Amino acid sequence: MSELKQSKYIDITTDYGFKKVFGSDTNKDLLIAFLNELFRGRKVIADLYYNKNEHVGDTEDIGTVIFDLTCTADNGERFIIEVQRTSQVNLKKRMLYYSSKLIADQAPKGNRRAWNYEISEVYIIVLMDGFAMPDAGAEKCFLHDICLCYRDHGKIFYEDLGFIYIELVNFVKAEAGLVNDLDRWLYVLKNMSSLNGLSTYLRKPIFEKLFQLAEYSKLKPEEREMYNVSLRNKWDAESIRSSQEELLRRAREKAMAEGKAEGKAEGREEGKAEGEAKGKSDVIKNLLSLNKFSISEIAELADVTVEFVKQIEAEKAKRK
Repeated sequence: MSELKQSKYIDITTDYGFKKVFGSDTNKDLLIAFLNELFRGRKVIADLYYNKNEHVGDTEDIGTVIFDLTCTADNGERFIIEVQRTSQVNLKKRMLYYSSKLIADQAPKGNRRAWNYEISEVYIIVLMDGFAMPDAGAEKCFLHDICLCYRDHGKIFYEDLGFIYIELVNFVKAEAGLVNDLDRWLYVLKNMSSLNGLSTYLRKPIFEKLFQLAEYSKLKPEEREMYNVSLRNKWDAESIRSSQEELLRRAREKAMAEGKAEGKAEGREEGKAEGEAKGKSDVIKNLLSLNKFSISEIAELADVTVEFVKQIEAEKAKRK
């Protein structure tokens, strides 16, 4: 594969870049520093262990990076964290399922009475690069820190299960506007590959190590090859996601215009539904034409069932 025109630093939101920076014992101080900023003083991680079994991951997901971590806090408490970096269908439900699995897997094979449901705390952290929080509406938060609480008054019901979603598309601060280390981490995550060096705003030992690790020129030839593949995969995924969103946007606008012309609420709703179905059908046809993705992968990207993709494929084959 020919080498891409490269910036000075790798994109650490690619699969390869994320694993290189955060995925080894050698560099776990970087991951600890990042996670501690996300907890904002609520937890202070002193050490962490990379569990070998990605026991809640779905290997069919596209571009999935999953870290299953056992952390030890500075007060001796132990808890489990899972870090995900991918766009997924039914994102909220998947994260709820993953957290439930992490909890259920703690149960011993026998002697449940003695165990007495002494489960460790569980936290799911999702780095959302290039895609928005589902159903966020007009909200432009870049950090969603979520726990179980009472609906009526907001008091926390259960402290030991949490979800942190990092929505990078909403992080728009410039270097001069960075006020704390959380800002600095999110800034480098989003902008590393476009930076030319370590500025005064980032002049700290932990970021100095990060920048040294992320220098493209220091990668071995085989590492460059893996990174280039990962970067192309990210670009492909972003292109597909952008095309899908544009097709769906146009379909919705057309459907709403048609519904408005009819002058009836039921007509608008039916038109919107038909437009969305047509938009997804067009997305699936485009993905099938690329001959790069499996049926299950296309279903994931288009947010439809495998059966629907097979139906479009069969219709497409009949027209040939």
